[in-house]
Amino acid sequence: MEQTLRNAAERVERRIEAACARSGRRREDVRVIAVTKYVQAEQAEAAADAGYLHLGENRWQDARGKWEALSRRGDIVWHFIGHLQTNKVKDVLGKFDMFHSLDRLSLAEEIGKRAERLGIVVPCFVQVNVSGEATKHGLSPAELIPFLNRLSSFESIDVVGLMTMAPHEEDPERTRPVFRALRELMREANKAGAYRKPLAELSMGMSNDFEVAIEEGATWVRLGTVLFGNG
Repeated sequence: MEQTLRNAAERVERRIEAACARSGRRREDVRVIAVTKYVQAEQAEAAADAGYLHLGENRWQDARGKWEALSRRGDIVWHFIGHLQTNKVKDVLGKFDMFHSLDRLSLAEEIGKRAERLGIVVPCFVQVNVSGEATKHGLSPAELIPFLNRLSSFESIDVVGLMTMAPHEEDPERTRPVFRALRELMREANKAGAYRKPLAELSMGMSNDFEVAIEEGATWVRLGTVLFGNG
């Protein structure tokens, strides 16, 4: 299992390096989140042993066993990348290090309230539904700047950037406009001074389209099947 994962990781690394070269970017500016939602704790630990110390999960009920099994390590950074229900904030806050799906004021209020009690500041990405798909969560592009204005007053939330999910396309090139639009939205938000500091991170790109996302400025890519399956 570990050797198979290492082989997959080597192939992914070559693809990331090539995408960075094509777009004139530095390899160190792109970080990988190994999405472990469909694998067991042993595979998640194998990913960490292979150098993927950023692990991503979508649901606490699926992540709990892995989090408990691997919390002894101390070197894993946990990313919550799925839709977060407000009533689940109490389960995950203090366990996950970064949240990629902040998309509504009620969620921000709950995170802010509980983070304040814990005495922590929570790094978050604001999720934007760039493609407008009804099946995807996230703010509409028009809602982004007003939302960032509101978030500026939440001292226990640190918005670090934006996140989106592109439609699954057979031809990854067709996802390029979505990623390009998210990069442009961040530029516009920064130009408008929408948040209390400039945003710098873009969480976008998955197993089927991460190379295009990197070419369009992704700083975090979320990879599951390409590492653990036959992606």
